[in-house]
Amino acid sequence: MKVLLALLLAAALAGCSTTKNVIGDVGGWFGLSGGSAKTKPAELAEIKPVAKLTRLWDVNVGAGKPYAFSPASDGQAVYAASADGRVVKLDLATGKEVWRAEAKQSLSAGVGVGSGVVLVGTPKGQVLAFRTDNGQLDWTATLSGEILTAPVAAGGLVAARGNDGRIWLFDAADGKQRWVYSRVLPALISRLQGDLLLTSRALFAGHPGGKLTALSLANGAPLWEANVALPKGVTELERIADVAGALAADDHLVCAGAYQGRLGCFDQTTGNPVWMRDFSSPGGVAMGPRFLFAADEHSIIQGYDKLRGASLWKQESLLDREVLTPVVFSKYVAVADYQGIVHLLSLEEGALVGRAGTDGSAVIGHMQALGDDGLLVQTVNGGVYAFKIQ
Repeated sequence: MKVLLALLLAAALAGCSTTKNVIGDVGGWFGLSGGSAKTKPAELAEIKPVAKLTRLWDVNVGAGKPYAFSPASDGQAVYAASADGRVVKLDLATGKEVWRAEAKQSLSAGVGVGSGVVLVGTPKGQVLAFRTDNGQLDWTATLSGEILTAPVAAGGLVAARGNDGRIWLFDAADGKQRWVYSRVLPALISRLQGDLLLTSRALFAGHPGGKLTALSLANGAPLWEANVALPKGVTELERIADVAGALAADDHLVCAGAYQGRLGCFDQTTGNPVWMRDFSSPGGVAMGPRFLFAADEHSIIQGYDKLRGASLWKQESLLDREVLTPVVFSKYVAVADYQGIVHLLSLEEGALVGRAGTDGSAVIGHMQALGDDGLLVQTVNGGVYAFKIQ
């Protein structure tokens, strides 16, 4: 993947970079030109559709480059944002715009929604919270580093992270800071930051260097820390093992994947590993009732039994098509590639059973399930699509 080229650039610039992060655009992070110079993305073979993804509506909210944006829903509406500062609320059934807010500055992450606010982040480290009911700016908070992953909200709290190793917790009602957690970063890290997962039990966060932590909601103290990956190799580039992309949890387990590392599930209370597998995951994991799913750096998608880690299936037909984070809905696993094509895989066998196109540009943000049979997708060029299985 071209992410390796971006990391090489980071190595060259590490001496002058105060945040130690990769400098580059979205193509540099994820290799969106259709594979690296050494790899060619697999051609799509014809499939016999078993499930049909019907487009309910689509709108364009503005391009996301050079950042990754994801849509979100609170079950009543859809929210989306763009790099030029646009934040919109869309009718869930029709896609019609309900309100539009202008941040009046560039955005670098979004959106998160919950506790009555829709959240975005900026390159200068600001969290902007807009009211979900009318789009008015409710409060702002300033972090100490560029925000590359969407802030999250739940239970009256908002969590956000910068690219400098700090994680912050705020009151959702007024943006008042509860606490800040800080850790030292390795000498070289990727720009594939890990998402935050905010639950009633703890705030879970993956970190550069392969660590997964559970942070106390009361004071930000680590409840436990676990190794998803152990950095290995001679050079700093070889030793990159960052917990990247989405985390997933049920009532007992929290699961994560690391780039150049491993994939595994941990006991939420103790942090003890339940199972681990060697697996390089740039996009994180998705969880269903019984299984866990992830795509590796070559877009090989695998399913595992989430309780024991036994291999369920492996799907290699999308090799090097720049697939990142799967999403589970209905009886299917959905992934999207560098051409904006959404692929449906059967949950239990991994067979390709359906596909649908968007605007031809990559999907690098997270897709989101809408109920039992719907799917939300946002492309790099700003297309927001609502699909339904029929």
